[in-house]
Amino acid sequence: MASVYTVGDQDEWSSQTNYASWAGTYNFSRGDVLVFKYMKGQHNVYEVTEDTFRSCDASSGVLAKYESGEDEVALNEVKKYWFICNFAGHCLGGMRFGIKVKDATNLTHFKDIHPPPIQPTPLHNSCSTYFVSQRWTLILNFIPLGLFPFNYYL
Repeated sequence: MASVYTVGDQDEWSSQTNYASWAGTYNFSRGDVLVFKYMKGQHNVYEVTEDTFRSCDASSGVLAKYESGEDEVALNEVKKYWFICNFAGHCLGGMRFGIKVKDATNLTHFKDIHPPPIQPTPLHNSCSTYFVSQRWTLILNFIPLGLFPFNYYL
């Protein structure tokens, strides 16, 4: 079942949002849709390559351009997507993010994971139990019984 995400939630696509943090709160799957809402003429959305995303230089590496103010981007491929605003200074100012889109049929839900129970190591076979026991016996032999807080012998 596909989900529709408004980029930036209530802040939408603006210079006021931490998009790396926003993108990290969701798990995107193939078939989901991103909706970019903004004032037409004040922002735009470019889908770009990772190199263009990192440099904020859209002179190359632009895969798609959106400029309507209410752009819908279908996430139809299992891959990493990179988005920037190409208005002067906006990308470098933080209007950019990347997401990893996974195949919805291969997603594993936490509640479906049942790890096998871990069996404890029996104490009678444990080397550490032997050494601890030997140390306590040695300590008990050197401390007079009246000074030791309890009188247990191992």
